[in-house]
Amino acid sequence: MIRIWLAGLLRRRGGRLFAVAAGVATAVALLAALGGFLGATQATMTAQSVRGVSVDWQVQVASSADARSVLTAVEHTPGTRRALPVGYADTSGLSATTKGTSQTTGPGAVLGVPAGYRSVFPGEMRVLSGRGEGVLLAQQTAANLHAAPGDTVAVGRAGLPPLRVRVDGVVDLPQADSLFQKVGAPPQSQPTAPPDNVVLLPQARWHAAFAPLAKARPDLVHNQIHVRRSHALPHDPASAYTTATGSAHNTEARLAGAGQVGDNLGAVLDSARSDALYAQMLFLFLGVPGALLAGALTAAVAGAGAARRRREQSLLRTRGATASRLLGLAAVEAAVVAVVGGAAGLGIAALLGHTAFGTAGTFSTGWALAALVVGTAIAGATVLLPARRDLRASTVVAGRATVEHRRVPRAAWWTLAVGLLAVSLVVFRITSRTNYALVLAPEGTPTLSVDYWAFAGPALLWAGGGLLAWLLMDLVLRRGRPVLARMLRPAAGPLSGTVAASLSRQRGTVLRAVVLLALATAFAASTAVFNSTYLQQAQVDAVLTNGADVTVTESAGVTTGAADAARVAALPGVRRVEPLQHHFAYVGSDLQDLYGVRPATIVGAGRLQNAYFSGGTARQLMDSLNRRPDGLLVSAETANDFQLHPGDQIRLRLQNGRTHQLRPVTFHFAGVVKEFPTAPKDSFLVANASYVARATGGGAIGTLLVDTGGSGTQAVARHVRAALGPAAHVTDLSGARTVTGSSLTAVDLGGLTRVELGFALVIGAAAGGLVLALGLTERRRTLALASVLGARGRQLSGFVWSEAGLVAVAGAAGGMVLSWALSEMLVKVLSGVFDPPPAALAVPWAYLGALAAAVAAALALAAWTAVRHARRPPLTELREL
Repeated sequence: MIRIWLAGLLRRRGGRLFAVAAGVATAVALLAALGGFLGATQATMTAQSVRGVSVDWQVQVASSADARSVLTAVEHTPGTRRALPVGYADTSGLSATTKGTSQTTGPGAVLGVPAGYRSVFPGEMRVLSGRGEGVLLAQQTAANLHAAPGDTVAVGRAGLPPLRVRVDGVVDLPQADSLFQKVGAPPQSQPTAPPDNVVLLPQARWHAAFAPLAKARPDLVHNQIHVRRSHALPHDPASAYTTATGSAHNTEARLAGAGQVGDNLGAVLDSARSDALYAQMLFLFLGVPGALLAGALTAAVAGAGAARRRREQSLLRTRGATASRLLGLAAVEAAVVAVVGGAAGLGIAALLGHTAFGTAGTFSTGWALAALVVGTAIAGATVLLPARRDLRASTVVAGRATVEHRRVPRAAWWTLAVGLLAVSLVVFRITSRTNYALVLAPEGTPTLSVDYWAFAGPALLWAGGGLLAWLLMDLVLRRGRPVLARMLRPAAGPLSGTVAASLSRQRGTVLRAVVLLALATAFAASTAVFNSTYLQQAQVDAVLTNGADVTVTESAGVTTGAADAARVAALPGVRRVEPLQHHFAYVGSDLQDLYGVRPATIVGAGRLQNAYFSGGTARQLMDSLNRRPDGLLVSAETANDFQLHPGDQIRLRLQNGRTHQLRPVTFHFAGVVKEFPTAPKDSFLVANASYVARATGGGAIGTLLVDTGGSGTQAVARHVRAALGPAAHVTDLSGARTVTGSSLTAVDLGGLTRVELGFALVIGAAAGGLVLALGLTERRRTLALASVLGARGRQLSGFVWSEAGLVAVAGAAGGMVLSWALSEMLVKVLSGVFDPPPAALAVPWAYLGALAAAVAAALALAAWTAVRHARRPPLTELREL
């Protein structure tokens, strides 16, 4: 009997069976493909984080321990690739006499570097001039001493004669913060900045020079072991963090107090694991609603034939079929749907994973099994459970009824809808407050916590909005029949009253189509808006970090003027160049970065956002600097600490460009700046460049912001390096995205966007066209009988097009309102993804237009197909039914 049943299903109801299986396949494919995105994202985050670390471990040797024994122990630690000893010593100061003038610096650090250090740890130093071996000066040190390769520098040693060395080269130390960290100290006890004065000596020479100092003053000399570790880590940043920190703790335990591990690798993974949780949040916020919508669409497709299925069950029961036999037939149908839909879904997901996310995006066995479980649950809930419910709750006579009697919604449903929306609003207000954290990642702790309560806001809004759309549409169809008839008159003509009555009487299919279209539109539009806003802010974040498409940072002490800016502006691919002064100024005893800008042009050249400022827009505050040259923008922290008000006088201490002495300069407080291109995250100052140049006696340019129009940034960066030489540090946007590193905005959402929006487009079109088509298919008997009673083809067409128009207008209206609310809520709740937060949502009008066109085309196709059937001879239609 099962074989006969299946054959009949495939022959007579093959289209409906295929539609239900397609709904299951959509849910399975969406979940499995997004699982592939999640895996690819986590692997990308881990790889980018690890790639940015030069020295994985800095093992501080205890003063009483033998450095060679510690080195041997570290070398034999599993996972260690290379380990080199590095000496650290404090110097009382440096001095040099160059070009007839003498310069003296304050205290600094002297490092003893072994041979081959640069090849083992290439990211630790960058040669600016001279050789990369021998006696090397850090970039800032060379500028302070006005020294160059070939000059002689005296290195002060406490209680000992100065050490005189001949400079072989000048280097930049990109990882200076970690290189001079205080191993074992908590973050709040770390140095605020690396030393300005650094000399690097060959290891043998360092030992000869500072071994006597180590005996007399052991507090001024210590040794470290710099370690490069194997980067064969789990793809998940949280698992990689656990593995990395576990190895570091194990090594410390085996050293038994002889050494302490500064785990730079674990530190970057500690930051990446919170970003990985945000990736999971994206999966839940964007993927789960799509899977639920696919399940609801499948249920609607299966439910569109519920009346026919009940009639068939009643006929079989009349002929002696038992309830268990009928339930077994429904189970076979559900199994066929689950197997076909699951297999198709996994095939689609595998194809999408390969094309959209690359080889790393192929889903794992776990994701495949999870997606199949969800697909099986959808098949069982949409095919097996309704059959079981009908068998238990419906009699044979009731099952053969043609018209379904619908209950009027009770007041409790209205209360529930309003309650869901009210609770959603309350949760949204709580989770969108300032300083609210969706992901809590206490530094150094092995576990992270996620406030899943934040999911309640969008989830309740989605459920409440769908329920409210259902209730409002049901109310219109029940109580608004006269108004509905007048609205349908242009399409239905004299039959508008009959059409309105029919829609009201058999409103189940209309309600399903309208609600599903509204929810699908909301899902597609909110996903598209979120993705567009994400991509917009990822670009803003990269520009903020780098400063511009290409940024040129001159070496400290190098005098740069308009000539260099003109040379860069003349290079191919450059649209314009914006010079930026960079000084250091004392606000009281606090040393801060001071940026001198041209107020008339910096807003466009630096792509300044209004969110960067407080108390006015970017243009307004720059105009205030233009009107009052001594105006000064300060950070919110500085404004609060010094209790500043607009117009207050501020006296900064700036270094004079000619005498190199600090002198007070008067400014007036003009506003608050929170973010600025190339500026640090903490306190900094922004002032008028012309005023700063007059006050300091020099207009040297520290940074050039190069606008390339967003294209060809790497090629322009190569041209700039060739034009300005190695003393200029040149970065471009692609490098800035790597520097922002493991943060979520460094992950390319291109593949996810294509998959998400593609699924949303399909679901939106299916929600409108497929559900309407199935509903109209159920009305074929009604249309055929109307034809028998004398209805003309044009009147029947009006009947069909009236229903299609009602579904389109009502579904689109509900979807637009719900999508706007969901978009605002998603961006607010996931504010941790954005840095800085967006000033406004980015609306992808092209995609929304494509969505509207796809839905309209699906509705039109469904209506046209129904009209073709309605125009066929009525006896042929009734015979097929």
